[in-house]
Amino acid sequence: MRAIEMIVDGATVRREVDPRLLLVHLLTDSLDRTGVNVGCDSSNCGACTVLLDGRSVKSCTVLAVQADGHEVTTVRGIAEEGDWHPLQTAFRNCHALQCGYCTPGMIMAAKDLLDAVPDPTDEQIREGLEGNLCRCTGYAPIVAAVREAADDLAAQRQG
Repeated sequence: MRAIEMIVDGATVRREVDPRLLLVHLLTDSLDRTGVNVGCDSSNCGACTVLLDGRSVKSCTVLAVQADGHEVTTVRGIAEEGDWHPLQTAFRNCHALQCGYCTPGMIMAAKDLLDAVPDPTDEQIREGLEGNLCRCTGYAPIVAAVREAADDLAAQRQG
């Protein structure tokens, strides 16, 4: 066992973990982060996407010990003071989800994209979400949601 400490959604977390434990299992099994989904266990689907120090990663590809000393943000952690993040609101407004299983990972990948490219083209949005799969929506509403969130975030910065 190895002692680790990290910040998860703004709170310091300390745990003793097996060095082989994946970050996704720490988040879901030990920390009750229900918005982190295990979809494939092979890094193909992106349902487990979180931010590690502000950059999107598939948490099924990261060992929990690799996150020691770092900051992890899940979809739960992007809401501020009980208010949804503009991405969360836009996904609802644009009906960018059906079953919802991929939605947290999509939102986290989109957040990383919008943090890096505040006004992306539709092609950049598609490229930014490339590692995240959705089997329900056909992607058009997801791209529309990211575009709406980008516009909302731009309006917030201006006013």
